[in-house]
This record gives sequence, C-alpha cells and structure tokens, in this order.
Amino acid sequence: MVHLSGIPTDSSLQPSSAVDAAGNEPESGPVKRLSDRLAKVVLRGREEDAREQGEQFMTSVYASKYAAQDLPKHEMPEGGMPKEVAYRMIKDETSLDGNPMLNLASFVTTFMEKEVEDLMTEALAKNFIDYEEYPRTAEIQNRCVSMIGRLFNAPVHDDAASIGTSTRWQNKRKAEGKPFDKPNMIMSSAVQVVWEKAMRYFEVEEKYVYCTRERYVLDPKETVDLVDENTIGICVILGTTYTGQYEDAKAINDLLDERGLDTPIHVDGASGAMIAPFLQPDLEWDFRVPRVASINTSGHKYGLVYPGLGWVVWRDTESLPEDLVFRGASQIIGQYYQLIRLGKNGYRAIMLNLTRVADLLAAALKDMGFLIMSDGEGRGLPLVAFRLDPAKEKRYDEFAIAHQLRERGWIVPAYTMAPHTDEMKMLRVVIREDFSRSRCEQLICDMKLSLGLLDEMDKKMLKEYSDYIGHKRAHAQKKPEGQNQHDVYKDEEHSLQGTTGKTHGIC
Repeated sequence: MVHLSGIPTDSSLQPSSAVDAAGNEPESGPVKRLSDRLAKVVLRGREEDAREQGEQFMTSVYASKYAAQDLPKHEMPEGGMPKEVAYRMIKDETSLDGNPMLNLASFVTTFMEKEVEDLMTEALAKNFIDYEEYPRTAEIQNRCVSMIGRLFNAPVHDDAASIGTSTRWQNKRKAEGKPFDKPNMIMSSAVQVVWEKAMRYFEVEEKYVYCTRERYVLDPKETVDLVDENTIGICVILGTTYTGQYEDAKAINDLLDERGLDTPIHVDGASGAMIAPFLQPDLEWDFRVPRVASINTSGHKYGLVYPGLGWVVWRDTESLPEDLVFRGASQIIGQYYQLIRLGKNGYRAIMLNLTRVADLLAAALKDMGFLIMSDGEGRGLPLVAFRLDPAKEKRYDEFAIAHQLRERGWIVPAYTMAPHTDEMKMLRVVIREDFSRSRCEQLICDMKLSLGLLDEMDKKMLKEYSDYIGHKRAHAQKKPEGQNQHDVYKDEEHSLQGTTGKTHGIC
C-alpha cells in the first residue's frame, strides 16, 4: 500500500536527464522539437495499438471500425471481418423485414420444434443426391416418398394402368406423321405464376379456363371442352392461392371418360395435398382418380417443414422422369421427422385447429360486413379470402385496408383477382400452424380499429391517403386503364399480370 503523501507531484519531480532538463529551453530548441515528435509517435502508436486491440477484443461490435463503414454491396471486399461483426451487421440489415409470424400472406412454414431444427442444422452440409456418401439419408428420402405416396393412395403394385405423358404424346404424334411442336396444357387463370413460367420454359401453350365474379376455380365442362389433339395434360389445383378452393379432379376425369379422351391430369396440391387427406379423406382427388398421373405438394407449406422442399409423386415408373435435382438433405430429414413425430393423428389435429381458427376469423369478418369468398369447415385450405361488399359503397378499397393493417404490424395481402372478374379486389389471410386463436383475436381487434379509422376519414383526407398508398406500393403502378401492374411486367404480353393486371398470389 502506498500513502498518498508518498506519491510525487509534478513540482517535486527533478529533471533526470538532459532531455528532461531541456524543458526550460525556448520552444524553438532542437531538443524540444525532438521530444514533441517523439511524443506524437508514441501517442500515434498507442492509438493504433488500442484500435487493433479494440478490433480484436472489444465486446461491442459497434465500437469497431466496421460499424462506421457501409456494408459491401457490389464488390467483394479485400479484407474480411470478425464473425461476430458479420453476424451482427447482417442481422441489423434484415431487421426491417416483416415479422414472419405476422406475415399472413405466406403459406410457408414458420415454426418447427427445436429438436428438428438441430437435426436439420447437422445435415446442412449433406447433398442428399450423393447416395453412396449418404446412404441413410437417401433411405430417409425413400421413406418419405413411400409415406406421402400412400397418403395420396398411390398404386403399390406394378400392374397399374399407365396414363399418357407428354413424351409419349410426342412419340405417338411422330408415329402418326402429325405435328408435335405445339403442345398445350389446360389450367385455371388463377394458377400460381410458376405455371406461367414453366409453360414458357418448356414452350407449351397455356389454355386458360377463366374465373368469373361468382366462380374462382375450373369449370369441369369448360375445361374438357378445351381439350384438343395437342393437349398434353390438365392442371387441377387442390387449393387455389386466391380463395383456397379445391378444383374437381373427379368430375373432369368422368367427363374425359365420357368423351373417350386420353388426357392425363396433374394435381397441383402444393398446399391442399397435405390437408385434404386428413380433413376430407373421402374426397376423390388423388390416385383414386384413374386419370391423375402425378401430384405435387410443398413440404414447406402444410408439410410443416422450413423452406424449401417439394415432392412430386407419379402414378407409375413409366411416367417418372429420370432427371434428378441436386439439393441439401436437411429439409428431407426435417420432413421425415415431422411425419414420424406427428403421425396422421398429429397432422389431423393441427389441420383441425387451423380450420377452427379460419372459421372463427371468417365469422368475425362476415359480421364486419365483408363478403367471404373462401370455403369454410375444412372444404378448402385453412385461409380466409374476403372482399368489401360493393353495396356498402365504401370510399376506400381493399388495398387501403391492407395498408392500415401493415401499419399495425400485420402483413395481409390485397390482390386483384384473375382476369374476367372485372378487376375484382380481395384480401386473404393464410392460417398457419403458429397462428393461434389468441393471435387471431388480436387480428380481429386490429381489423376493427383499421376499419373505424378509414370510416372516419372524410373524402379529401381519404383521397390524400389513397395517393400516399399509391406511392408506397412500390410493387405496383397504375396503368392508364387503371389496372394494378408490377414494374417487372410492364408492357409484357406473355403473362396474365402483364396483360390483365392480375396480382400474382403469394404462396
């Protein structure tokens, strides 16, 4: 211990060298200039040491030099940065994204148990297509295919009747000496945009069955009427992205039989194929329908797995393409976990809960004066599609409601429906596994508050508000004829959005 009286003061210090004694020399003295330079060098060296040590050992990333720099946007940087800083900077960059749990536009799974998250993390480095290196993961994939195929009532014997495919259609046309360069496929105008892209990529003509203001799905008779010698298939959607309704594969199959048409059906069961087996087991939409050749479903939707994972099941090996897709194994392992962890009873319980929440929301919205466009009680996807009642003559539209909800944290999409519906607007809420009843009741409360605020706006204020929304909706602009159109599709002639103003539904 040192007593304070023992600590020397500045006045008690005596010069101990010529350099120290030079403190009394004039400011211009050579020794003084040398000491100044030496002090500056020492100070600069200490600052550099402190900065280097701070970058290595500073507990806060915001004390590092990287916090005062812009993140690289176009050019890969020469030097790197500490992992903690990279993590924090990217996390901050994405903090302005919407909350996935409040995103009621998307069907994508936003919740999985920690145990399956750990399994998926451990499998991130595996490419499941490397069968020799990862044989057990390949076996897990086969188990998933078998379970899902049986869920869709796929034939398990080898003598199942073959259904025509586009390849055999081409071979048949060639053998008959007929043109085979203009295949077409029939589908609803409410199809998801991926179908439009696929048709363009494979150079297949789309033949649309258009929706109306009263009908939002395929009409079986109108569908079969479009079949000609160049038709290679019919797409039937089990749960449209707009209203969640199921299209009638069985009715289309029966009409094809009546007319003696050998046209295969593909069921787009992206969402509905993992719902209908549990809520409507007697509904014939799958391989029980003879002309259904293939079914696809999204594991990352109501398969309850994080994105992205898709499954396609074919009726027989003759219809099965040989080309495979390279992808990671983590989602496949996640799917297997969900299938064996939940079982049919678990999936059924989840889908029933989702249906109950959807019905609760639909009833509340109906009480508020909305027109409900979706089917309830498990007859379609667990979503609620709704629109304003034209008879009430509101001064605002569905996009204004969506914007009001967005200001309260909710992402509820507003859409312009498929063509031939008089540009009908609508809203849609998707019910996912993590959308509980209590959260639904909070949405109902915020919906009432939003409507109350919009109702109280006078005409002038509402006009200004609508103009403001128009500027904020960066994803769309007004065409001269008043159609909402994404910038990407401006002046486009080959897409429904470019030609009609249809909004592509989020899925």
